[in-house]
Amino acid sequence: MESLPEADFFEISKLSERYDLEFKTAQGRKGRGKLPESFWESYSAMANTQGGVIVLGVKETDEGPEIVGVPDSDHVIQTLFDQANNPQVISFSLLSDRNIQRQKTPQGEVVFVTVPQAGRKSRPVHVGKNPLEGTYRRNNEGDYRCPREAVEQMLGERVRDTQDGTILAGFGMADIELETLRTYRQNFSNRKPNHVLNDLDGQEFLHQLGGYARDRQTRDEGLTLAGLLMFGKLRSILDAVPRYVVDYQERPRAVTEARWIDRLTTDFSWSGNLYDFYRLVFARLTRDLKIPFALEGDQRIDETPVHEALREALVNALIHADFSGNCSILIVKRPDLFGFRNPGLLRVPLREAIQGGTSDCRNRNLQKMFQLVGLGEQSGFGFPKIYRNWASQHWRSPDIEERTETNQTILALRMTSLLPEDSVKHLQGRFRAEFDRLSHPERIALATAHAEGCVTHSRLSELSKEHARDLTDTLHRLVEGGFLHREGKGRGTFYFLPGMHPIETTGAQEVFGLNVVGVKSDYNDEKSDHKAGSSDHKAGSSGHSKPDRMPDRSAGPELDYSDTAWQSLLEETKAIREKARTGSRDEMEHQLIKILTGRFLTLAQIAELLGRQKDGIRNHYLHPMMDAGLIRREHPNIKNHPQQRYTAASPASPE
Repeated sequence: MESLPEADFFEISKLSERYDLEFKTAQGRKGRGKLPESFWESYSAMANTQGGVIVLGVKETDEGPEIVGVPDSDHVIQTLFDQANNPQVISFSLLSDRNIQRQKTPQGEVVFVTVPQAGRKSRPVHVGKNPLEGTYRRNNEGDYRCPREAVEQMLGERVRDTQDGTILAGFGMADIELETLRTYRQNFSNRKPNHVLNDLDGQEFLHQLGGYARDRQTRDEGLTLAGLLMFGKLRSILDAVPRYVVDYQERPRAVTEARWIDRLTTDFSWSGNLYDFYRLVFARLTRDLKIPFALEGDQRIDETPVHEALREALVNALIHADFSGNCSILIVKRPDLFGFRNPGLLRVPLREAIQGGTSDCRNRNLQKMFQLVGLGEQSGFGFPKIYRNWASQHWRSPDIEERTETNQTILALRMTSLLPEDSVKHLQGRFRAEFDRLSHPERIALATAHAEGCVTHSRLSELSKEHARDLTDTLHRLVEGGFLHREGKGRGTFYFLPGMHPIETTGAQEVFGLNVVGVKSDYNDEKSDHKAGSSDHKAGSSGHSKPDRMPDRSAGPELDYSDTAWQSLLEETKAIREKARTGSRDEMEHQLIKILTGRFLTLAQIAELLGRQKDGIRNHYLHPMMDAGLIRREHPNIKNHPQQRYTAASPASPE
């Protein structure tokens, strides 16, 4: 997480769009200044996710952030460092003087605490001494306590440099698909005909590659996980890794759908191991690519930068996969893109992965096996090669997404221009000469909003070389000029063309059919019979001011909010809101079920109705009640959906 530029100190409203920010007043009960107890929950959450900035001396209000200042900031900062180095308070300190920045304002001093993303060997960063109780992660709604499974996963990642070196008791050469091993050895020999490994028998050859191992202390020996995955028989692989699934799907249209015209998966019609999966899938991915005639010396070049990028993406998905995870390795080919999904999060921060030079492979033996036959980059330069080769085609920058809640990483390679012809034609028809007068970053922002359904600050920064502050100003100008509408807060802020509100969400997840991506467009149909419904939608998303205490009007057809309805809910919950303490758990759960029956409400709406903090409502009530099947999300597959809402579950509609 980079430090905040000095010029941005007073632009709090803009910072909330650019960084994962958490505002805390740090006033203390008597207004003398105190480090909030919730500070370390936010610190833990940011460190375990992608870093962030905690701003002390700022209060978040319905109208936006308000500077209140930190009384006795010296004492607050000293307390911060004392507690940061106290393992009874927090498990690991990532802070130094350079992570703290102070700025005097007319309202008082504001303190910016930049929390870096913790490295693999420091996670989980947890509050107190119990990682199972004190580990938090960040999403668009705030900080949430990690489930036991996620904490155990981080603990496992911390102690295991490689996951594929485990000796599998009872597995030997009889579990190897000999034809796969023969093909691999032939490719190895073709590349290195005089190599000493060519003279070894099969078992010793595997031993040198890390596919067969001997424990010098116990004298146990057998196939390693890497050897079985790379060369094994499918039945043997499933005996060792019951959740193992590899899946390739070629889909006929540039839309999200379950239909496919070609598929390769673990159905026992082929060996099922990783090396054969790579060979069969790479041939399918590249069979339609055009190869222009070119020579290097007197040899014809049979590959393009696109071939290289696809090879790197496919190998990356295989060698970085967490084979103990719950999801399959899934490769998707569509007319407009290539998608790669693997279980397991990146082991280095996303920024470092894209820049290159830092390597921390989850399965180092598999990585070495692929490298020995010329497949896969070394020293952490795989992602830079993908980005560089994709940029050489003037296509949109690769889209990488980490989903912490489901422990998976997704890479989408889109074969669309930064300024797709159909998007430019639409925008020129819509905005006329105004579009041509816009700057290049402004046109990229509008074209992205049209092509992908919406645009975010982070997505725009991937597509443009402009400074982050300039991109913030670009998006503000487009909103003020009526070119874009804006919704969400903080990292959840997104921008879309007026009348083209994303129904679900955009980004890499639509590649895999997990969520339907659609756009409600009243621009093209404004003269149709749906005009009345469309204009209602536009009014709700245009950013116009609402009456005091009114909730977000984005509720779906389940409940059509009106001032009277909201006031009725406020009156209904008045008694519990005015209580100094929550009361019994049963009482609060009963009230939650009551207000959520027959309607969807956002977390902010629920917190306002009950007069409680959002974090407390979410962690102590919503999450446990969802686990118990009492409450469900409107968007169950997208935990951090920017417009997530909740309703009481019924037997007919479980989550």
